[in-house]
Amino acid sequence: MRKRSMILAVAAVSILLAPQALVPRAQAFGTIRALGQNAEHERITRSGLASFGFGPQSLGQLAGANGTWGAVGTPDNPDRGLSNLKAAHCDGGDFFDAPGYPQSQSGAVTTLTACRTYVITHINAAVTDAAGLVKPNLELDSTSIWGGCIFNGAKGRAKCNVFEDMGLVFHAAQDFYSHSNWTDAPRAAPSIDDPQGLNHTAPALWLAPGGGGVFPSGLISGCYEGFPEFAHCPGRIKHAVLNKDTTGTARGMPAYTRAMSVAAQDTRNKWTYLEKRLVAVYGAPRGNKMICVLKRDDPASC
Repeated sequence: MRKRSMILAVAAVSILLAPQALVPRAQAFGTIRALGQNAEHERITRSGLASFGFGPQSLGQLAGANGTWGAVGTPDNPDRGLSNLKAAHCDGGDFFDAPGYPQSQSGAVTTLTACRTYVITHINAAVTDAAGLVKPNLELDSTSIWGGCIFNGAKGRAKCNVFEDMGLVFHAAQDFYSHSNWTDAPRAAPSIDDPQGLNHTAPALWLAPGGGGVFPSGLISGCYEGFPEFAHCPGRIKHAVLNKDTTGTARGMPAYTRAMSVAAQDTRNKWTYLEKRLVAVYGAPRGNKMICVLKRDDPASC
């Protein structure tokens, strides 16, 4: 535990002293409490899951806490290699109906659809990985999170595996609401520098597993291809003009607040879907025990 605390302390100091290492994904819903971020992913996840009865240690592994990435922060961890993967952050789905726009509408749809596929793929992975939590005879199996999970993409303890899967799901879905125009207010004169908003106040059914398969009309997200943003995506709708990552972004404080709220609703919906799938796939006795194990700090009490 002392060694882990020292590692986290060094990591925190490194972030503050060398912010360039995290700048690219500092331009996303925040994972840390620095560089203009206020741990938005952690706060959204905790808000979305507040009513599910998670133990503090289990929720801390999933949502993160001071000094840790948590499962939901995994795509922002430079060591994980997902920082610039468009699907992991729902980036790159930009289009504007004007002659010569650098990306076609079909290209934008394809890019955003890849984010949806990414979300569904990792929810399905969570269902599969949950098999290691409880044996068919209902005995507990790989349920420990003692010492903390290491969310590095390698399979290990089953509870950590499920948390990592769902962390990837939550992160991409939460970024969808920050990086797209789904929740933005309408614009009287939309432009590349101030794109149209779709004005939704509820999660996108299109982004839900089993939801409507029709791509939402007018949906876009911003182009992000590296830092500094002004050196990339010429002539395109940039991430910088669409994102609601912090309170100080171009879309304004009301847009930030709405994106945070809808992202929390979506997080709640996706955990509910996971619980339903566990029962459907493994049967009620085993599935409900898996759900209990995921949420309780003491799995033996399930």
